Amino acid sequence: MIPFSVLDLAPIVQGGDAAQALRNSLDLARHAERLGYHRYWLAEHHNMGGVASAATSIVIAHVAAGTSTIRVGAGGIMLPNHAPLVIAEQFGTLASLFPGRIDLGLGRAPGSDPITARALRRNLAGDADGFPRDVLELMGYFRPAEPGQLVQAVPGAGLRVPIWILGSSLFGAQLAAALGLPYAFASHFAPGQMTQAIALYRREFRPSDQLAEPRIMLGINVVAAGTDEEARRLWTSLQQAFVNLRRGRPGPFPPPVDDVDDFERDLSPLDRAGLEQALACSVVGSPEAVRRGLDAFITRTRADELIVSSSIFDHAARVRSLELTAAVRDELARAG
Repeated sequence: MIPFSVLDLAPIVQGGDAAQALRNSLDLARHAERLGYHRYWLAEHHNMGGVASAATSIVIAHVAAGTSTIRVGAGGIMLPNHAPLVIAEQFGTLASLFPGRIDLGLGRAPGSDPITARALRRNLAGDADGFPRDVLELMGYFRPAEPGQLVQAVPGAGLRVPIWILGSSLFGAQLAAALGLPYAFASHFAPGQMTQAIALYRREFRPSDQLAEPRIMLGINVVAAGTDEEARRLWTSLQQAFVNLRRGRPGPFPPPVDDVDDFERDLSPLDRAGLEQALACSVVGSPEAVRRGLDAFITRTRADELIVSSSIFDHAARVRSLELTAAVRDELARAG
């Protein structure tokens, strides 16, 4: 069976705060480690009331310090927000503190709205169109320093921190293939070009000193519970969050709606269409339903790895979803 990993946005739930969200992230990472998940990634988002992982490098350090074997990384760092040297130093520090456990996923989106992007000073130095150039610069900082090199990442030089390219379009697939880097596709919220991106990446991949063969990790939403009905109820939290975001009203992660049928009936046709498109790569239900859904997704995509996003309001239910998903993973492995 292919590896399963975990994607976490450190959700700040309604009635909670960032401190609680970060404690929950560490607790969830410890459970993920116990359950045999391969990596635990955190994502950079800014000015979002429901996300506590804006200072992504710091949160990675928090999670890595509280675990011992699971890989911990960024899914991802939005590189246009940062000078490549700064990211090299941050992840060189992380790799020095936690050798062999740190991943660096890079994206070219701002992870924010345009006003917040300007507050991040992207207009002064950041340039999304210069993303390939910045990736190459960053990769250079992780190579052994050359004699006479005027600018070095300390720590960072010579550490060769594994770099992934993240994306939701053909651009990222093409860049990852050209550079010989692993590719993570954001199919958990933007699946529209997934099939084309997978095909392009595999067709155009060029081996590199980091990677001999193409490696693609796909995001998928998984909400597993004891029954289909309970999973559907838990799922309404993410549905509400997406509707709120598309209406320009992002906020803390909402509690689930008890009457699922009423909730679904009240959605406008536009909201319903938006959810069906954005969340098409999702598996929600009992363990048997999750097994069928994951088996079909893996068979269809031939993914090398899955990264599971389980956005659930109640922390205990989120832990339970990861446990059930791990059991499904093991069952699929036994089935061959």
